[in-house]
Amino acid sequence: MEDVFEIRWLGRKVRYGDALAVQHALHRSVGDHLLLLEHSPTYTLGLRASMDNVLDVPAGADLVTADRGGDVTYHGPGQLTGYPILSVPGRNGRTAAGGMSDTFAYVDGIEELLIEVCRELGLTDVGRIPRCTGVWVAPESERPRKIAAIGVKLTRGRSMHGFALNVDVDCLDGFRHIVPCGIADKGVTSLESEGVDVTMREVVDAVSGRAAARWGRNRTISRADAVWRETTADLSPFSLGKGPGTRALARLEQAGVSTSTAISISQRKPEWLRVKASMGPEFTQLQRTIRELNLVTVCEEAGCPNIHECWNDGTATFMVLGERCTRACGFCLVDTRLPAPPDPGEPARVAEAVARMGLQHAVITMVARDDLVDGGASHVASVVSAIRLRIASTRIEVLISDHKGDAVALDIVNESGPDVVNHNVETVLRLQRAVRPSASYARSLSVLARAKSAGLTAKSGMMVGLGETVDEVHQTLRDLRHVGVDIVTIGQYLRPTSNHLPVARWWTPAEFDDLRAYGSSLGFAHVEASPLTRSSYHAKQGADAARR
Repeated sequence: MEDVFEIRWLGRKVRYGDALAVQHALHRSVGDHLLLLEHSPTYTLGLRASMDNVLDVPAGADLVTADRGGDVTYHGPGQLTGYPILSVPGRNGRTAAGGMSDTFAYVDGIEELLIEVCRELGLTDVGRIPRCTGVWVAPESERPRKIAAIGVKLTRGRSMHGFALNVDVDCLDGFRHIVPCGIADKGVTSLESEGVDVTMREVVDAVSGRAAARWGRNRTISRADAVWRETTADLSPFSLGKGPGTRALARLEQAGVSTSTAISISQRKPEWLRVKASMGPEFTQLQRTIRELNLVTVCEEAGCPNIHECWNDGTATFMVLGERCTRACGFCLVDTRLPAPPDPGEPARVAEAVARMGLQHAVITMVARDDLVDGGASHVASVVSAIRLRIASTRIEVLISDHKGDAVALDIVNESGPDVVNHNVETVLRLQRAVRPSASYARSLSVLARAKSAGLTAKSGMMVGLGETVDEVHQTLRDLRHVGVDIVTIGQYLRPTSNHLPVARWWTPAEFDDLRAYGSSLGFAHVEASPLTRSSYHAKQGADAARR
């Protein structure tokens, strides 16, 4: 794998648990990373924290115990949180840091970086206070104020957790509910409170630049950002709704994808994207089985171009929990009307279909069911169990939603024992909000990280042709590999109807060959990349490769 220092701005309202799962996965991998984000309101308790320092937890905020040093602190909107996941050298020439002196030296380096950032942004009276970790404004005055907190974990020469720099004055309200870091006689402040008028993007740029200089020397620096939401004054008339289009198109424009040059849905597709229908006997038999058992396949619901090839090969992807999804992604043809309650007889019927077809590898996908308490996790687990009871030798792949990142729901799926857990990241970081506004890149990485941590084969997929660059696809592939993904699929996006996102360009077969070669060089067990590749295409071959 390339020697790359990866910097990612993951955006706003990232839940603490999602970021933590990604951190743990990156900590287990190789390579150096810096995750930058704003959390949803969260109070974190360090290993030495006292509950006496938690005055109350306001409604809508999370209280979690973190495996880092320090006492209690707050994370929330208006505060930049940074997680460096690095291979840290020891102070005395050892190959990897490990002792307390190494930890102190590492924390000292983070403090120095943040002091440099504050001074670069115009805050000059900033520094350290002995025996008080963090960065302080007016540190030698009678009224020092903490502007950045630091709490880290350093094990086996790898770092986790990091720092929180207060940017906007609004973030300070969260500190009223705690004794910050257990220090009762000193206050907290922010850049804005100290008269520094900067945007979060400017702060991220400053931190990224200093981090690249400190931790990315003599290496390739790779930065990717979630889309930066502009103010209404910065938007075009189109994006303000004064021209033709939809909210989804406006989001594409905001992400830097021009819809004026998009490919018309009426334009003839390239030769390599034309599929010849073939209604063989296997296709007819499988269709009859699905109809008799009153089942749904994603092959039909999502208009998959490979339906004839797969069905003639005796392969289908069963879609459980109905055919109506609670989300409205800009690329998907699945119905988004109010879904019906889960059908308790569905698991047994899916198992019956798998038995009739004699499947060696069964793929079970689901619609997003945000209306259910567990997002449908227990129903998916029931399907896995029903298949296991009926045909113990069948390998099972589940293609799941993110379940809103709920750890309990994801554990239900993972502990049901599927052989492969598939969750699609769908597109590059910059285009996430435009393509699937109800999901997030960080959460998808966390779902995959949790599956891998549970000892399962992890799989993900993405579309190209929505306005991404080759470098962005490479970045995404590296991110997937770093969190432990074993199998990846890459295919051309095809616009289902004129109400869906437009195609920005057609990727050529040669370009897909290049993506396959690049993915293989990263160490994926299997890379399925072609214009017509979809999530479940050649699923059995991918699982076989991962087992080997």
